[in-house]
Amino acid sequence: MDSSSPKNVKVALQNKVTRKEAEKAVETLIKWAGDDPEREGLRDTPKRVINAYEEFFSGYKESAEKYLSKTFEDVQGYQDMVMLKDIPFNSHCEHHMVPIIGIAHIAYIPVKKVVGISKLARTVEIFARRLQTQETMTQQIATSINNAMKPKGVAVFIKAIHQCMTTRGVEKPNVSTITNTFLGDFKTNNDLQSQFLNYISNA
Repeated sequence: MDSSSPKNVKVALQNKVTRKEAEKAVETLIKWAGDDPEREGLRDTPKRVINAYEEFFSGYKESAEKYLSKTFEDVQGYQDMVMLKDIPFNSHCEHHMVPIIGIAHIAYIPVKKVVGISKLARTVEIFARRLQTQETMTQQIATSINNAMKPKGVAVFIKAIHQCMTTRGVEKPNVSTITNTFLGDFKTNNDLQSQFLNYISNA
């Protein structure tokens, strides 16, 4: 893996910051917000926040390609669309570090091998558990599947609500952001694109 990959960047930065320093930073934010980090309800909050961050951003420690490399070739010649729809995810906006809550739909057309469907859901989870923009995440998911499996085509469609827009700034609730990436046959074949989008709406 390239030394500039998000995983290696995260590890390198994490090695320079101790857990105690991270908890101290949370304590500073509590003070900045105007509260007392020593009062009973907040005394353990820095520790809890860092525990939560370890879960929120665990995707830096994982490789989607590792999961997607575990494939099966005995598929009796199956070469049609494989699709997972309605994959829920939670991510965090890299601009404001507030939640992005959404649904992902993934499809690919195998050549000689397929991957366990849980690995596709895991791929979404890995990229979601990083500081992200939805546009980048959509492309990362599609590219990882394409690079690892070399299928005839990949399609990714994501619909999400961004709390950086709903709870701050313009404060417009229930506004969804939609992104998609089509690679290979999905990009060149309009009928295939339409079939994928129809499955999202009706299947």
